[in-house]
Amino acid sequence: MSKQQDKIPPNLRALRIMEILADAGRPLSVAEINEHLGLPKATVHRLCSTLEASGFLARDTHRGRLRPARRLRRIGGGVLATSRMHVARHAVMERVARHIGETLNLAVPEEQGMSYVDRVDTQWPLRFQLPIGSHVPFHCTASGKLFLSAYGDPELAVVLRALELTSEGPNCITRADTLLREIQTIRGRGHSFDNEEFMAGMIAAAVPVRTPSGGFFGALAFHAPLQRMSLGQAAGHLGTLSCGARDLERILFMDPD
Repeated sequence: MSKQQDKIPPNLRALRIMEILADAGRPLSVAEINEHLGLPKATVHRLCSTLEASGFLARDTHRGRLRPARRLRRIGGGVLATSRMHVARHAVMERVARHIGETLNLAVPEEQGMSYVDRVDTQWPLRFQLPIGSHVPFHCTASGKLFLSAYGDPELAVVLRALELTSEGPNCITRADTLLREIQTIRGRGHSFDNEEFMAGMIAAAVPVRTPSGGFFGALAFHAPLQRMSLGQAAGHLGTLSCGARDLERILFMDPD
């Protein structure tokens, strides 16, 4: 048995696999996972198959690589929600929301779309109701398009073929080639907008919240009625939004001990 294997007790090996995938921020093959483990190939295949059968891992649509599945994401979300840092996280969001003056959301990707895991409502009586737990589409929201921009080109091509580009708001993109160009633009600038693509009369802006390894964790986004804020005015708040995202990264991924 190698020294590397000695460092990983058998009862922690499955946890280590899940940690590797979380740090990577992208789907990995079994061979890529084992680059971090140094275990016998048969052992890693068996562990990964068990985690997949139990609902902790799932096969990505591109080349069958492994990614976190619902049970693992639920654990991660639950840990964050019950962490002592939950209060600090929400305080950051409240500060950003007060500065911008509009509803602020923290959204993470799930199978059904981007899921709102935290939210600070605007004080304006006119507002769009998208409560915590809501799922919004990938292709026509600022946070969803930002998530799509985190894919590499081969994976993105597969995802765009699989997505149903339903018509939502008046400016919704429903052609895969047009959406691809939009995503490439988002990659270049590092933030995303929704210009009445999801709902008529609503604009939004989003910036990424990243894991320590640079992977996509979620999106910090705000939305507002067009009659109260133009897209140009929304762009003026990107600095505040980005500072808030960096503060969230420090809070979410710091070691509280």
